[in-house]
Amino acid sequence: MRDVEKRMNQTLGEVAVPTDRSQITLPHKWGVSEASFRKLLYLAGLSLLILLAAIFLSLAVASLPALRQFGFGFLLGKTWDPVRGEFGALAFLVGTLMSSFMALLISLVFSLPVSIFLGEYFRAGNASTFMKSVIELLAGIPSVIYGFWGLFLLVPLVRALEMKLGVIPQGVGIFTASLILAIMIIPYASSIATEVINLVPSDLKEAAFSLGATRFEVIRKVILPYAYSGIFAGILLALGRALGETMAVTMVIGNSNFLPKSIFSPGNTMASVIANEFTEATGSLYLASLIELALVLFIVTTIINILGKLVIRKMSGGK
Repeated sequence: MRDVEKRMNQTLGEVAVPTDRSQITLPHKWGVSEASFRKLLYLAGLSLLILLAAIFLSLAVASLPALRQFGFGFLLGKTWDPVRGEFGALAFLVGTLMSSFMALLISLVFSLPVSIFLGEYFRAGNASTFMKSVIELLAGIPSVIYGFWGLFLLVPLVRALEMKLGVIPQGVGIFTASLILAIMIIPYASSIATEVINLVPSDLKEAAFSLGATRFEVIRKVILPYAYSGIFAGILLALGRALGETMAVTMVIGNSNFLPKSIFSPGNTMASVIANEFTEATGSLYLASLIELALVLFIVTTIINILGKLVIRKMSGGK
């Protein structure tokens, strides 16, 4: 018995936790302390900030000729004419925002019901597994495939719709690009919203049911208010995906360098004009203008993400 007590005391002494957290060490095979591991994490986070700053500075330096030539008027210029050396980004900025926000509105009609379906009605089972597999497949399809599909299927359908509405039947344009983008961003918004809806405490739902609420009332008054900050985060992620999409939009938007007059007009986005004309840029001013478009797209995406984060923080009570 004495031998057993002695071994137990030795074992307890070996696993005693020191009171000073800085003295805590990982197992010997790791060979690092908690302080060193924390410094490594800080270094990893700092490297991301350095990377973002490097991207911004490299774009800013490369676009200096265009910044000096046009200044702030670059954002308000309506003319994009490489032959005469006139470059304005307003048409591309409007095309980017129109196509992205229209796609976001269209996708919400489908992504929110899909997330409620998977998060509340069919959390498990064959139907849920099949739907989740389809969503993952949609997210993994290359954008060029979406572009070809839209070119051969959606463009004729949109052209027929335009003929019925009395619009010039071009088929390609802002509306067609928005449809393609909406399909592409549905998986991003719906998957995050589904996970957030799954996290709603069952006690809240059971309390609402016990008070006589219907399934629809529980969804509208309990689940959606509880999960709306997470749902908005998914919407923000989908918007960021739409803003930077290139190939699929380039194939169906019409590639027009003029300011779009309606949602059916051909247009261009900042990403698509860069993809179309970057290899053809001969002069230094032409190349600098395209790089400045990339800088504007970077800034617009950053601003939208910052605003979205502020809205999410406000919606979640400032936590």
